[in-house]
Amino acid sequence: MDVKIEQSWKQALQGEFDKPYFAALVRFLHQEKDSGKKIYPPGSLIFKAFELTPVDHVKVVILGQDPYHEYGQAMGLSFSVPDNVPAPPSLKNIFKEIEDEFGFRMSGRPNLEGWARQGVLLLNAILTVRSGEAASHSGIGWQQFTDAVISYLSTNHQGIIFLLWGNYARSKKALIDSSKHYVLEAAHPSPLARGAFFGCGHFKKANEILISEGKTPINWQL
Repeated sequence: MDVKIEQSWKQALQGEFDKPYFAALVRFLHQEKDSGKKIYPPGSLIFKAFELTPVDHVKVVILGQDPYHEYGQAMGLSFSVPDNVPAPPSLKNIFKEIEDEFGFRMSGRPNLEGWARQGVLLLNAILTVRSGEAASHSGIGWQQFTDAVISYLSTNHQGIIFLLWGNYARSKKALIDSSKHYVLEAAHPSPLARGAFFGCGHFKKANEILISEGKTPINWQL
């Protein structure tokens, strides 16, 4: 796997790419591929979140855990699927919350690239998965890499809004300097959380913070 990543991120994270764990991670992915395993997302999309949201453009971070593991779903952006794929249950709940907060209707389009291009880093903690096997790449080094991403943003930037949904995402709070950044926590949007995500108000709050920081708010309507 050639690491194809947007130039500003490549410079920011060069130290990670040079570490032994990352070389081992790349070797593992090659071995998976050579043994006939299907890996999602496709290699060209693994770093899609970084491609669409350069490091200096990051305003908001939405942290997911694991890529979708069914064919055609994973596209390198947390919670997002391509336009020709039905919106998964968690994404449907995200859209419902946005509609409730702002009073407009979402189109139902499940592709979140429009958010990414506005400065929303849609970051999964784990960037690849074996077909049909959730969390199958959870122990190969991706968390070390994405923890470094979060730590880099926390240390080198200011005023970023981190949306942490569910216990896994909330565990990353320790990496974020809350005296420099904004951390908004809520239940996971999954139906398994029995609606606890609803009413979090995160999308409106994020825009209020961005306006207070003199930044352009996010147009959440897709």
